[in-house]
Parts: sequence; C-alpha cells; structure tokens
Amino acid sequence: MAPLIIYGINPLLERIRQGGQGVNEIIVANGKKGRDVDSILAWASVKGIPVSFKDRSYLDHVTDGSVHQGVAAFCAAYAYATLDELIANITRANLILMLDGITDPHNLGALIRTAHCLGAKGVIIPENRAAAVTATVIKASAGAAHWLPVTCEVNLARTIDCLKERGFWIYGADADQGADVSQFDDAGSVCLIMGSEGRGIRPLIRKKCDFLLAIPMAGELASLNVSVAAGIILYEIARKQGKKG
Repeated sequence: MAPLIIYGINPLLERIRQGGQGVNEIIVANGKKGRDVDSILAWASVKGIPVSFKDRSYLDHVTDGSVHQGVAAFCAAYAYATLDELIANITRANLILMLDGITDPHNLGALIRTAHCLGAKGVIIPENRAAAVTATVIKASAGAAHWLPVTCEVNLARTIDCLKERGFWIYGADADQGADVSQFDDAGSVCLIMGSEGRGIRPLIRKKCDFLLAIPMAGELASLNVSVAAGIILYEIARKQGKKG
C-alpha cells in the first residue's frame, strides 16, 4: 500500500491526537506561525515525530497543489478496520453507516465526518467502483477518518448478510419508495445504507434492506447532497435510539 500524505491543520492535529502512529515526518512551511502550528509542534515533540521546515512550494508539490494550510505529514498507508473490529467498536448505540457507490472523495469525507459527529460507530465502503480513503478524503472529513473505523468490503451484499446474522436491521435511504424518516422507531442495531446521488442504492442492495427511509421534501429540488441527507437520517435514528437506550 502506498504511503499517505496528510495535509491541513485539523486532519494533521487529529491524526497526532489519535496517537500519531504511522506519522513518519511532519513538514511545516517556513514562516508558518499561529496557535494551531504551535499545537502541532507541541504534540510532535510529545510523540517524538520529526519536524522539518521547508518552502511552501515544496508543500504545494507533495500535496499536488491542494490547500494544505502550510502543514503536511508523511504517514503510513491508511489502515482499514476489519468488519469484526468495526463491530467491536460499538458500545451502546449500535449504528453503522454503509455507503454504496460513493465515488466523490469530498462526499466520502463529509459522510465520514457526519457519521462520526452523529454517533455512528463505523463506516463500510465497497472495494470497487467507489472512492477509497485518501488524503483528500481525510481532509474533507476534518480528521474524523482518524477516529471512526472504516471497513472496505469486497461484497456489500455478503456484508449485509453478515450484519443480519449479528442482529442488525438494515435501513436503506430511498427518496422514491422510502417511508418518512420520522417514522423510524427501532432501538436495535441499525445499519443505514446511503447510495450515490445519481443512482441511489443498487437494486440488489435495496432488496436486502429490511426498511426504506426517505426525507420529506418541501422545496422544488428533488434531492439533497448525500452527506446532508445522511446527517438528517442519522440524527433521527440516533435521537430515537437515545430515547429508548
């Protein structure tokens, strides 16, 4: 697996705060100052991570011109969790987010951030025809990808069968056929599936869902951004679980 370059203040801070494992070197742009940089340098000192100061053009080069905010780090490749590890991460709120066909890395990062903030204990993505966890995804997640386990599975249909065997109810987001999300009323283990913005959940995956949910729309547009839609549904599920938990 290829090494990973993490860039941006928040993603780098979260990686170090999470333990700093696999961070081989931190690069700071010459002249870069501020409280956040001081915090990164302090954490690096505590964790024993080497720090180098280089021209901003160097960071522009290694991050392919991305918005790096004057900091970056060379790290080991992103380590996906196994399904067993993801399930072991679950405590009281048994909530997992599965993504079917999310190809935009910015959407994937936003979804990971949303899932983490709303109490999901892990994210499942497919190995093929979907975005993987990259530096862009980590940046878009504001570092949440360092805290929330992400599992990459070859076959989502088989993964759903495995989750059902472990007592999970499978809910799919479907704007056309789903019931009003406010009707969600289950305190058990839940896996929510979100599909791509263009095609939604694939037919085979939809057939494996126990229930379909939708968000009532009042405006002229037919749908929301997938990370916004996921946030609304995850909030409703977490709220109901909290009332019964």
